[in-house]
Amino acid sequence: MRLLSPTAQQGGTQESGHRGDLEARWVAGARDGDTVAFEHLYRAYVGRIYGLCLRMTGRPELAEECTQDAFVQAWRSLATFEGRSAFGTWLHRIAVNEVLGRTRRRTPPLESFDAIADSDHPVATDDIESDAVVSFDIESAIASLPPGARHVLVLQAIHGFSHEETAEMLGIAVGTCKAQLHRARQLLKSRLIAGDAAQ
Repeated sequence: MRLLSPTAQQGGTQESGHRGDLEARWVAGARDGDTVAFEHLYRAYVGRIYGLCLRMTGRPELAEECTQDAFVQAWRSLATFEGRSAFGTWLHRIAVNEVLGRTRRRTPPLESFDAIADSDHPVATDDIESDAVVSFDIESAIASLPPGARHVLVLQAIHGFSHEETAEMLGIAVGTCKAQLHRARQLLKSRLIAGDAAQ
């Protein structure tokens, strides 16, 4: 099975409407060993998975490795996918596990603000504008957060997972997850305010 470069396919696909039916057929086909069906799934999700890995690691090369390994692991594990959750949710969990496994074996990652800002995934925050300049400032601030706070913010505020789902993926208590999200938001606000004051 040949995987494409995630940097070349960051955008994924924009299919809607019958996408759910198509995806179900792709998953069924991939479980039966159809590599073309799996390539459709890859193209549909590679942008989001790469964006997740990039924001969690802060390093493009490590994010690309995690993305590729997540899809390889998904291909090998498709027989165990029972459809209790959406395929995308299952795939995100695999990607989070890849990131955590790799970052635990490494020293804390160096942050790459330019690479983070190049991601095609807009940040969803409660009270921050979304024009291009502010978006760059937000991405830089997210990349500078401590790993625990950054991981929770990325999974919840950006990718929309619940406290319970985020806690399960990160292997932490729900209370810790809530505290980390609060910490991340406070740090994010203070850093953005400090950035505005410096201009």
